[in-house]
Amino acid sequence: MTKKKTKPARPAKLRPDVAETAFRVMQEAIGEAPKTKPPGERSDEEKHPEAVTRGQKGGEKGGKARATRLTADQRSESAKKASSARWSGKGTHSSG
Repeated sequence: MTKKKTKPARPAKLRPDVAETAFRVMQEAIGEAPKTKPPGERSDEEKHPEAVTRGQKGGEKGGKARATRLTADQRSESAKKASSARWSGKGTHSSG
C-alpha cells in the first residue's frame, strides 16, 4: 500500500488582505480599536520573535550571497554607484 502524499505546511499569512486592512483602519478611526504603530516605532516586545529571527537570517546571508554571484567588475561598479549616491550632496548635509 502506498502512502498518500501530504502537502507541506503553509506558513501563516504574513499580511492581511485589503478588506481586513480597511476594517482595521475604520475601527481605529472611530476609536473601537487601538491605533497600530508603524514597524519602526514598535518596541522589541511588540515584534514577533520568529519574524525578527527570519529577518536577521536574511540580512546576514543576503549581502554575502549577492557578492559571491557578482563578478569583480560588477562589484566595483556597484561600489562606485553606492559611493556617488552617498557623496552626491543631495542629502541633508551641507558642504559649507
